Amino acid sequence: MKAMVLAAGLGTRLRPLTNDRPKALVEVGGRTLLEITLSRLREFGIREVIVNVHHFGDMVVEYLKKNDNFGMRIEVSREEELLDTGGGLKKAAWFFLEDSAESDEPFILHNVDVISTIDLGRMAQFHTEHQALATLAVQERETSRYLLFDEHMQLCGRRAGRDGVPELVRSCQQAEALGFSGVHVLSPRLLSMMTEDGAFSIVPTYLRLAAQGENILGFRADEYYWRDLGRPENVARTERDVKGEVRLR
Repeated sequence: MKAMVLAAGLGTRLRPLTNDRPKALVEVGGRTLLEITLSRLREFGIREVIVNVHHFGDMVVEYLKKNDNFGMRIEVSREEELLDTGGGLKKAAWFFLEDSAESDEPFILHNVDVISTIDLGRMAQFHTEHQALATLAVQERETSRYLLFDEHMQLCGRRAGRDGVPELVRSCQQAEALGFSGVHVLSPRLLSMMTEDGAFSIVPTYLRLAAQGENILGFRADEYYWRDLGRPENVARTERDVKGEVRLR
């Protein structure tokens, strides 16, 4: 199984921590976000990873080289211009299609600024058992942007904030609003369905495909620890969590 780590963002919300480094090299508990993400992927048996870079990209390359790629095969996808989640994945599609023998095997897409204890093995099994095109880790929590799911956990729309107007893309009698956690399991079939070009978010792609009847599922991850490290105060809070009862695999 392979994975992609999304690490190209400017880390604007993390300033001043990202004034002199990429967000991937911001530290929590003495470890960089990139090391924590790669270690978790390795614990679940993943040995081949592609990392996209832009902001201070050379620092990420040197960091990986210094640490012997943490015992993994790691490729780097350089983005001269930020391509967002969808565009970044589309640029790196070759990595998941290079071996025809593994062309049907799902892969992980993981934000570098997300720390969690989500069971990636269980999530991948759920994805395979339900023959999903994409499986998104979601939780019941407060967020500024919700994804909407029907009673079968199929994606049916999105909503901005608690009181925003629902944007439904398929029939859904009673939509449940959940927060997306930045962890995806994807079928390689998705790559040829990404008709968008340039820089684009992957969420509208999911919504477009859900509207066409594709199986885009939510994986309930309420039982797991999760934190978005997008802000300095979240980094400090996670530092305290990691020093306390939270044990990251």
